Amino acid sequence: MHDNQGHPSRDLRRELTLFLMVVAALGLTSGIFETTFNNFLSDSFHLSAEARGQLEFPRELPGFLVTLLGGLLFFLSEIRLGTFAALGVTLGIIGLVGVGADYGLVIASMILWSTGNHMLMPVNNTIALSLAPPHRRAARMGQIGAAGMAATILGSGLVWLGLEYLGFSYRTTFAIAACGALCAAVFLSRLRPLPARSARRPKLVLKRKYSLYYLLNVFSGARKQVFVTFGPWVLIKVFGEPAPTIAKLWIVASVIGIFFQPRLGRLIDRLGERLILMSDALLLIGVCLGYGFARELPLARPVHLVYACYVLDNVLFAAGMARTTYIDKIAESESDIHASLSVGVSIDHAVSMSLPTIGGLVWMRYGFPYVFLGAAGIAICNLIAASFVRVPKRPVEREVVPPLEPTGPD
Repeated sequence: MHDNQGHPSRDLRRELTLFLMVVAALGLTSGIFETTFNNFLSDSFHLSAEARGQLEFPRELPGFLVTLLGGLLFFLSEIRLGTFAALGVTLGIIGLVGVGADYGLVIASMILWSTGNHMLMPVNNTIALSLAPPHRRAARMGQIGAAGMAATILGSGLVWLGLEYLGFSYRTTFAIAACGALCAAVFLSRLRPLPARSARRPKLVLKRKYSLYYLLNVFSGARKQVFVTFGPWVLIKVFGEPAPTIAKLWIVASVIGIFFQPRLGRLIDRLGERLILMSDALLLIGVCLGYGFARELPLARPVHLVYACYVLDNVLFAAGMARTTYIDKIAESESDIHASLSVGVSIDHAVSMSLPTIGGLVWMRYGFPYVFLGAAGIAICNLIAASFVRVPKRPVEREVVPPLEPTGPD
């Protein structure tokens, strides 16, 4: 329930506060894990670009299966599903603490972490939408995203200071990340259920009306691998950058994100999803070309351009809010939202599973610039798809979700 100005009522303030704590705990975990994992793989196992690309198949497989997993667990509320997912993240990272040089255990732990992480994606978006007034949902998601960015700064800062000055090992950083994920599970378990959404979440939703949303997720999966896999690999393998440098870049991106995400959310509400998604695609074309061809430009230190591309790439992930609000605006029923978000994650990861292997082969055979040239082509296709985005001028008539009500003492 919200007042006339769209501010949360007293009944929702507790839920919003708890969810912000969830997002902050996960942001801390992400800030540590994402800035460390690629360097951990490189330093511990000396992977080639081809081997690193192949590793994305097991890493992204849980994302592809998220719709199936969500369907099998349809009897669980979003809150319970999210709690179990956060515990999966915790156990997966704990597994990395004790693997040593056993590459098979690294893969098993990574799959467990990935399963929990990907299950959390649609759950967190569903909860965020439920905590926002109808006409300010993108703005609220931007505020929630900023809280995550603030915590990411802390996580990235711990990596930077710990590895560069305090003598931390990878095991130490992973142990701290696991503590953050465990805290997220505890906070999630304290949230009250979302009655109407939880009770009627379907096992699977595939509708022709949502086909453009599905297509946008295809391009999202391709775009993601530029940042998750090949962008860091350029910094690590081409320019020899250590983990503390990656952490510093995450800090810069997160500081920008704290201010950028709420403003982007308001822009989505004001200007619409189409313009934001098209602008995102245009900027990504430049990012891809910068990654691939920085060394060809007459620059004193081309790595600085790659730094800028990495930071901008990170910041632009926030544009994914526009896809979430797009499906929220065109969904025929409240129960379609979570299920469609899950399908979107699965489609995203179907691409994420296959593309890195191809990209790794291209890198090894033709050189890394061609990987990013192909990524720029995908960004152009994304731009064309985004130009077809349309949302109804009036909200879609659908079943109204009752407001969250207190179910017990705070």
